[in-house]
Amino acid sequence: MIAGIVLQWHGRLNAATWWIVAGVTMLIIILFFLLPFFKQYRYAYLNGIFISLIGFSLGALLAADRDIRNDKQWLGNFYQPNNGIIVTLDEPPVEKTKSIKATASVSYLIQNGEAKAVTGKIILYFKKDSLLKLDYGSQVLLKKPLQEIKNSGNPGGFDYKRYCLFQEITHQVYLKPGEFEILGGKKQTAFKNFIYAAREWVLNILRTNIKGEKELGLAEALLIGYKDDLEQSLVQSYTNTGVVHIIAISGLHLGLIYWLLSILCKPLKKNKNTRWLSPVIIITGLWLFSLLAGAQPSILRSAVMFTCIVLGESLSRRSSIYNTMAVSAFILLCINPYWLWDVGFQLSYAAVLSIIIFMRPIYNWFYIKNKALDFIWKLNAVTLAAQILTVPLSIYHFHQFPNLFFITNFVAVPLSSIILLGEIFLCVIFFIPALATLVGKVLEWLIWLMNSYIERIEVIKFSLWDGLQINIIQAILLVLCAAGISRWLMDKSTAGFKLGLFSLLGFIGLRSYSFIKSNQQQKVVVYNVPQKAAIDFINGRDYKFVGDSTLLADDFARNFHLKPARILFRIKETHTLSNLRATDNYIDYHGKRILLLDSSIAFAMEEIKPTIDLLVISKNPKIYMKKLAASLDIKQVVFDGSVPAWKANYWKKDCDSLKIPWHDVTTKGAFVMGIE
Repeated sequence: MIAGIVLQWHGRLNAATWWIVAGVTMLIIILFFLLPFFKQYRYAYLNGIFISLIGFSLGALLAADRDIRNDKQWLGNFYQPNNGIIVTLDEPPVEKTKSIKATASVSYLIQNGEAKAVTGKIILYFKKDSLLKLDYGSQVLLKKPLQEIKNSGNPGGFDYKRYCLFQEITHQVYLKPGEFEILGGKKQTAFKNFIYAAREWVLNILRTNIKGEKELGLAEALLIGYKDDLEQSLVQSYTNTGVVHIIAISGLHLGLIYWLLSILCKPLKKNKNTRWLSPVIIITGLWLFSLLAGAQPSILRSAVMFTCIVLGESLSRRSSIYNTMAVSAFILLCINPYWLWDVGFQLSYAAVLSIIIFMRPIYNWFYIKNKALDFIWKLNAVTLAAQILTVPLSIYHFHQFPNLFFITNFVAVPLSSIILLGEIFLCVIFFIPALATLVGKVLEWLIWLMNSYIERIEVIKFSLWDGLQINIIQAILLVLCAAGISRWLMDKSTAGFKLGLFSLLGFIGLRSYSFIKSNQQQKVVVYNVPQKAAIDFINGRDYKFVGDSTLLADDFARNFHLKPARILFRIKETHTLSNLRATDNYIDYHGKRILLLDSSIAFAMEEIKPTIDLLVISKNPKIYMKKLAASLDIKQVVFDGSVPAWKANYWKKDCDSLKIPWHDVTTKGAFVMGIE
């Protein structure tokens, strides 16, 4: 099923193809069971292949159906820049630093005075305005052209376009007063009203009793997954120390809810007449908490898993935990096959599987008589076990490894569990002001204690191993190596040892090859950074930056736009680069002549025109391409992110008429020139 989802996403085959494959395969399976029993037994492997093809086709069909681009009514099939658009807000607007953001579903396109029903979602950014009265379900008429969501195109950058497409979002627009109109009436449902009202009720309780900004932001994220008040620096601290899973609503939180509800329902289990109420109350409580937490993939996965466990227990059946995991994954991927790419989804399953397989063998390393010490060791055994299969995925996605994860989890996991239970207790006794205030102050102190501990661990120099780069094949080889070596250690399996050894050799070989290629690379990279000029000259594993100095002081812009490429190329900064000579606006680099223009310059006419291998235009200089071409032999023009769009369009037309190749980083992504 997973293989079918992946193939359909990358291949985008017609759904009819998969219906034919599924139909033919089903017919063959039916005919197979009409064969004599002996032949069925003899060719049983064929039956397995055809059943796998059914799962493969199912995955592909689910992926094709979920892809909004395959919907005949998708707005992208009909939209024109002069169309009016009627949208409905899917969520309450969220205030950002410079705007107010909301996701909206497109209901109609206004074409030639007629309304055409369409499907699809867009992101709305409203200019901050105290008179703006918007809520979930508000209908808005847009009078401004939409912009298609695009990636920055910088090497190694986050695939934001794909991330949005998985949520059926394909366009965005920034709106100022006068560019939209709020229509009368709201499209709301009783179910969503209940969810948002309940979340607002919980948030009001927390905001009333927890006063510290950082503490309140973490409390909201910890209890119901509300992250709009969470400081990004704090999130980074939790990420760098390996405990970001505490903030992400996951199995840890739902496990505590399950444990609490199980204790409360124990009296019901003792009576035959009320025994049936126990699973109903537990499952209802689990799903109610999941919905309040925003029904995120990680919490849904855990809710489905615990539901399977509760149902199995109520029927007095003990199913394999592996089957429970498989069923939950199957159900979730049927709901949304694109959750397969969700990092939380991948890490959660890897962590649970790792704990199931490795926790007991690790715990058995030591025998401790003291119950308190034994409990502490058990917690640490769980932490160690979870890392075995998650480390390769973490390095692949985040390019870093928290060296002190053992120390941070040892304190943060039990402390966060106490805080979560305390927050639930606060919501139960909120109507007693004095007691609620006291509980709020205790929770605020506990959260401050946990935040302080995490931030102090983060500043230790060796706490984080950063800048790691592996590809998907290397990540898979690491997982196979861990699985094979572990199998050999636990069961003395020769096959496991061979798998682990050959996987490790394959990983070392690929990694060595990538380092050799990195040492030999010579590149010039012109980045796509909005309103900024940014160029890296790369020689082997060293680079020299040329561009706006203000970019170096902007941590967010530098980490978002530049750092991924530098990790991908495995490079570190140097102040002197061999074979690079700069004179005024000219740079000679490995025999290539590069001209950087960010201001007006006059060029003298010469008999033999100087060759410019790369012309990089920045900001808004007063230049004329025809005059430049008359003085210089230009091989390639690049417009960086600081060039105004209207001016770039003007220069592009001149380049086309002069037959000079051009590259606009704002529309085509970063320009990378390899030097032979």
